Parts: sequence; C-alpha cells; structure tokens
Amino acid sequence: MSVLRVAGLRIAFGDAPVVEGVDLTVAAGECFAIIGESGAGKSLTARALLGLVPEGARVDADELTVDGVDARRLGERGWRRLRGARIAFVSQDALVSLDPLRRVGSEVGEALQIHEHRMPRAARRARVAELLSRVAMPDPDRRAHQYPHELSGGLRQRALIASALAADPVVIVADEPTTALDATVQAKVLDLLRRIADEGVAVVFVSHDFAAVRRVADRVAVMRDGRFVEEGAVVDVLDSPQHPYTRELVAASGHESRVATPVTGAPALLVARGLSKTFDRPAVRDASFALHRGRTLGVVGESGSGKTTLARMIVGVERPDGGTVEIDGVGWTRAHEARLRRRVQLVHQNPLAAFDPRWSIDRSLREALAAGRVPRAGRSAAAAALLEEVGLSAALGRRRPSRLSGGQRQRAAIARALATDPDVLVLDEPVSALDPTVRERILALLRRLQADRGLTMVFVSHDLDVIAAIADDVLVMQDGSVVEAGPTAEVFGAARHPFTRELLAAALPRDAAAGRDA
Repeated sequence: MSVLRVAGLRIAFGDAPVVEGVDLTVAAGECFAIIGESGAGKSLTARALLGLVPEGARVDADELTVDGVDARRLGERGWRRLRGARIAFVSQDALVSLDPLRRVGSEVGEALQIHEHRMPRAARRARVAELLSRVAMPDPDRRAHQYPHELSGGLRQRALIASALAADPVVIVADEPTTALDATVQAKVLDLLRRIADEGVAVVFVSHDFAAVRRVADRVAVMRDGRFVEEGAVVDVLDSPQHPYTRELVAASGHESRVATPVTGAPALLVARGLSKTFDRPAVRDASFALHRGRTLGVVGESGSGKTTLARMIVGVERPDGGTVEIDGVGWTRAHEARLRRRVQLVHQNPLAAFDPRWSIDRSLREALAAGRVPRAGRSAAAAALLEEVGLSAALGRRRPSRLSGGQRQRAAIARALATDPDVLVLDEPVSALDPTVRERILALLRRLQADRGLTMVFVSHDLDVIAAIADDVLVMQDGSVVEAGPTAEVFGAARHPFTRELLAAALPRDAAAGRDA
C-alpha cells in the first residue's frame, strides 16, 4: 500500500518552473531513490513533500497525499502537525541541522515534546535511549548527554535519523544524507536506512551517488531539469539504462582502473621519512613513502585518519614534529622554503573557500603568477592561457568565484595551482563534492595535465573508486598510521590489512558486500 502519493508536482519561482510533472508513489517498507546532478530539482522535490520549499516558490500538485492526508491545502500549522508525526526529514549536514547548544538527547526528544507532549519525562528519556539504540548509536546514554560537535560525522547523522524516527513517521525523506561521510561510515548509515525501510517505513532517498543508490534503494527515478526522465527498479535502470542521460550518468559513475605509470631508474622526486604530527592527539605517526616523477600516490582513510595533515606537511603548511619531506633531495628548511613552495602546490577540497570572494578569478591567477615570478607585463596573457589549459574561457576570469559552478571553480583552483609551474600537485578531496559527470571531467583533466606537464600528484580521497582510476600507488591510513601501501591494483586486488578490506567492502553495493562477507 502506498503511503506517499504524488501526481503532477510543479514547483515554480514566478513564471519559471523548476520542477514540472513529477509523479511518484512509495509503499511502506520501500526505499525510493531520486538521483541526478546538482540543479536537477531533487532537493526541491524532496522538500516539497514536507512543505519546506524556499520563500517565493509556488507548489502545485494534482495529488500530494501523506499517509492518507491530503497535504495540498495545508497551511504552516497543518504542516507542523504532519511533519515529524507522519513524514520526517533527514538533511545532508547534521552539524547544521542539530542545535549546537542542545544536548543530543534533548534534540532527539524534541519531536516527542511536540507530538506527544503528555509523555512523562522519564518515559521520554527512555524513548530517547531506545531511539539511539535503534540507530546503533554506541553507548547511547553517554551520547545523549553530549553536544553535536562532540560526535563524529557518522554519529551526528545517526542522531539526526533518531530524531526523525522519534514520532514514528510512516515516511522518511533523506536528502543526500551520506555525501560528506567516509566510505565505511557511509555504508553503516546506508545500511541503517535500509533496515528502517525493512521495518516498514517508506524512505525517499535523494542522492547523486549511484553506489549509494545501489546499496539502499528498491526503485529509482533519474531527474534532469526538473523532470523524471527514467524510473524503475534499481537493477533495471542502473544496469540497463534506456534514456541517454541515464546512460551518461551511469558511465560517469564508474571508472577504468589506471594503468600504472612505469617507474624509471631515476631517484624518487618526493620522499617522506618518518613524518609525525601531534595536536591534542597524534594525527600522523611515522609515515614514510617515496614517489617518482610523473606518478600519482593515492591516500585513503576515514575522517581523522591523518590524510589531510599528511598532505599539509607535504606542502609545508604544517611543520612535522618529526621526520622530513624532501623534493629532489631538498628538505623543507627556512632557507629553501620559497623555492619549494613554487615546486609543490595544494588544491583544496573547497575552492569557494580557498579563493578570495572579493577578487575575480583573473586577479587571483595574476597574484599566483606573481608568486611564480612571471613578469607583470605577461601575467594577463598567462592567466588566460592557464584558464584555457584547464578548459575554461578567458571571459570566466572576470567573474568572482561565487558566480562559477562547482566544476568551474575546481578547474580555476587547478589553474591557480599550476601558475608557479610546480613539479608536485597535492589534491585534498578535489572531487568529493562534485556530481558524477563533473567529477569524471575533472579526473580526465588531471590525467591530461599530468601527461602534458609530467606532474607528480598526491591525491587524497575517501573514494576508493576514484583512487583506483587516478593513482599508481596507494597509502591506506588509519588513526594516523599507514597500515598498508603499495601499487593500487595490488592493494585493492588482494588487501592484506583488515581495515583495507573493510574500506573495500564498504565501497561495494549492499548485495556485493554481503557476498564478499559470505
């Protein structure tokens, strides 16, 4: 029996429709996924199911029924009664969604106060503990007394799901709930959502991640420009796509494994020996590697494993407490710092935060070219050439970062890193926030730049599929230590360390992971 029914959904801002003609039904115990690129209308559709569209949006529908309630004419008071009690929302960013000034137990218990206000306080505390246990929160009594910032990303997302379940809704809408999570944490949250569906709750799952959809969903709709272009069982749509756009997305979601670049007899270009760094606790412990010119080293691990700290020590942003980093035999000393900063450059995960928002892209590039000792008279032409090299028009250089798409900003960030003509690029999660087709274009760009310039790259990521496509060698980090290292094909094909095997299993769809465990 369908507990969520939508027909002819239309969302418009003024006279411009952004979602049009959307139909969907979701039965109790079913997980229905909506997949597509940024701007497709996925999140707007999801939020319309809960009456949470932005100010200025007009929503019309031939039918919008939640657990038998016609929601088309509900005012805000009516939606408040419906939200939580019959349909609940799980957002992408739990740290933003959870009140930083309230303890987790109070946050989870808020829906009980709203919808079951006569429940005694002791019974409410017991129900909160039960909900936290239901979402597999370790040590639920202790976690209930903590604040959101004291929890990891995965535990915050579990708390958010527990809050959504508090009033026993029949429908849960989850909008990109695992995008910012590492592979093993993501797998646990996805399996939790699948278990919730198996317990009889209807789940609407919004994502741009095909692997996540394969792991959790029964049916999927592919969305483009505000419309569903294909819909059906997950195995049918993703294994045998009919629409050209679906075929394009499926092709972009998988990668051919990289054919390793041969190692020459020359000495390694980048060498790290015994790197260690401690903040309030050890972040990196005795990490060593050697990377030859023209090759790519992938660094994988969960959040807090030390990946980013290692990257920052390689580029000289963090000083190691112990150990050394050398480029062509030259170490990071004060005497060589200026020269080495030109030879090794960092590409950040979030280029919007990395650029000065007040400056045009062209001005940021000219500043980087000045650091690379390009004469002033030649900087404008060099900036235009850099933009062209990364596939951007010179006209885009006049824009500020906020006026570029995510993929354009990442290309601009790569252009700026190339301004000093470096030998080494260190890329920290450069494609994690991008849609599949955009991500594939950025990876292709990096492969081309590496071939054209002879670049050596260190590529930090939690996405093992991306690492397999880009890296010759890989380091697997856990709790600050390198637990496994070697050629990517060998490490991923015959992992020796239990943590590496856990990462590989988490990257597989639910059925494949279950088969491997068996």
